Amino acid sequence: MDRSNWWNKLDPALAAPLADVWIPIGLPGFSGESKSKRTETLNGRYGEGCWDMQHIVRGKIVPKSIAIIEYEEAYRQFLRSQPALVQFLVTVCGNVYDNAPENVFDDSYDQPHTAMNHYQDISVRQVISELAADDDWPTVTPTPEETVWLTDLSDGEKHHFPRANGFRGEHLLQIREPDSPGFPLNPAVVPCHDPDLINSLPNKSEWYHAEGCAHLSIEAFWQMSKVLVVRYDRFLESGAHRMNPTRRL
Repeated sequence: MDRSNWWNKLDPALAAPLADVWIPIGLPGFSGESKSKRTETLNGRYGEGCWDMQHIVRGKIVPKSIAIIEYEEAYRQFLRSQPALVQFLVTVCGNVYDNAPENVFDDSYDQPHTAMNHYQDISVRQVISELAADDDWPTVTPTPEETVWLTDLSDGEKHHFPRANGFRGEHLLQIREPDSPGFPLNPAVVPCHDPDLINSLPNKSEWYHAEGCAHLSIEAFWQMSKVLVVRYDRFLESGAHRMNPTRRL
């Protein structure tokens, strides 16, 4: 029995509601430098605006704008429990970044313009700025909005960059691999703050499972909760891709 085009046998008016049905079709995992290629592939397969990367949070499929609240909260709770690390950040560093020093200019988690998404640096800047306004953290104080010369702790290069609020040091801190100076703030090191957010697949192993808290980290939550959702009518039209929709993304 041929089931490949069953919807085409219906009256178009009866099949029309399928254009308003969105379904999760797989866990795409970490994108990294393949962000642009992945977007191009999915646009070609399903059509621009007919797919989205969302997250499953406490049993509900939600947009990234909701899931990122949990990501930032993990950094908030972690940093508030690490006064020595906070002291290092605010006295030694003037700003932080992830994959490129120019990350310091981004303050939004929505990053269509970037080659790779970067969230940990934004979360750190946000939390330190909050502490600068918190009377319970007298060692973290507001700093002027100014552009200063900052020396990258990773390679010694100097950059004329804005100083982040609450940071009064003279250095730039990269938060990335285990050999980066800011590794203690890597999202694989920062624990997931809520057990209800923790997910695990025994047969799945990516870089964040081998570092820090493994499947208990906020990075693991972010990647393991990420789900590709697609308009059902466009999914039906994708033909053979229906059988393994996240392959080679």
